[in-house]
Amino acid sequence: MLNGMNSNESPQWLNPTEMDAWLSLWSILEWLPDRLDNQIRKDSGLSLAEYSALSQISATPDATMRLSELAKVANMKLPHLSRVMTRMEDAGWVRRFPDPSNGRFTLAQLTDTGIEKVKEAAPGHVAAVRHYVFDNLTPDQTIALGEVAQLISTAVNAPHLHH
Repeated sequence: MLNGMNSNESPQWLNPTEMDAWLSLWSILEWLPDRLDNQIRKDSGLSLAEYSALSQISATPDATMRLSELAKVANMKLPHLSRVMTRMEDAGWVRRFPDPSNGRFTLAQLTDTGIEKVKEAAPGHVAAVRHYVFDNLTPDQTIALGEVAQLISTAVNAPHLHH
């Protein structure tokens, strides 16, 4: 139940402006990940999920991250992340090992091959993001997009809305 609305209340329907905005956002949510996944697969042989995991790990100071934290930042459920990690481990891009500071956690660390894979894949991915998103925006629109995206992200990630 969102905003305290119960099943007996009539919904507050979207007005035409909201509907246009929602349908545009829905289109982005449906098509952009597919376009980015196709590009990264064609250019580097990685899935978008693999690239996301590799790039998140590579952004840490020692290219090492707890799997539970990676699942959060990459927005993957642990079973899906486990399958992604197995494929990447089999390819020699990452290694998994117990966290020495707390053995209940598992760490993922990029190998030298994994670091090279991210470096190989990043330029094409950035070019695709630029093509699909930023090449079509003015600097002011880019700022506005960031502000709107942050507001939506905050609402989506608000703990009281998770069921």
